[in-house]
Amino acid sequence: MELILTVNAGSSSIKFALYKRGPALRTLLSGELERIGLSDAHLHFKDDARWEAGDCSVQAPDHGRVADFLLDWLKDRVNFAALQAIGHRVVHGMHNTQPMLVTPQVLDELQQVVDLMTLQPPNEHSHGLTDRDFDSIFTTNKPIVFAYHGYPWLIHRLTYKCANHDNMHVRGYKEEGTTTTPFDMTVLNDLDRFHLAGDVIDRVERLRNSAGHVKQFLRDKLDEHKQYIVQQGDDMPEIRDWKWPY
Repeated sequence: MELILTVNAGSSSIKFALYKRGPALRTLLSGELERIGLSDAHLHFKDDARWEAGDCSVQAPDHGRVADFLLDWLKDRVNFAALQAIGHRVVHGMHNTQPMLVTPQVLDELQQVVDLMTLQPPNEHSHGLTDRDFDSIFTTNKPIVFAYHGYPWLIHRLTYKCANHDNMHVRGYKEEGTTTTPFDMTVLNDLDRFHLAGDVIDRVERLRNSAGHVKQFLRDKLDEHKQYIVQQGDDMPEIRDWKWPY
């Protein structure tokens, strides 16, 4: 039996689905581990192969612990030796529920997107992009807003020789955090959607002097967010329940 496992990690949840290959893909198992980082995190699933569904509480302080838990949980239900591919399902919605087979070509393309070493020149690292390839992606004179889950200085260190380094603005982890909501953790590190949108406005010349009302809207949303989490202890529904549009 050939199986495909798809996993989609969000800011506060991990969704997964297991498919059986055949003339038509058949879903064997699906589920979601949600509210990562909160005390009431839980796993709920539907196991079509065993005709069962369930829900259980999980100790889920961060994504790393959740990934370890989920792998151990899956090993009790999935024959990993039968897995033909593991994919990252990045789009939600009724029109995007089937996995794409992970081929060597897809893996090669993915590697060039997620490998930070490609930011270096070829003489610094074997995976590095040539100046021409780097400039084709980042340009030589346009503003760049780079959102990175790690320390911002790493991106600057890898790109300091590039032609457009002076226009590169990196947002990343700056060791800000406390016991709070998942989205507020991104706000504390200026990595949320509102800060990033404001960064774009500040750095794109044609927007800088004409989008003051949008900047005010973003500031108002951050104020609304702060007030809501203080009063409710959770992220606003528009943040917590947001899905990729169909």
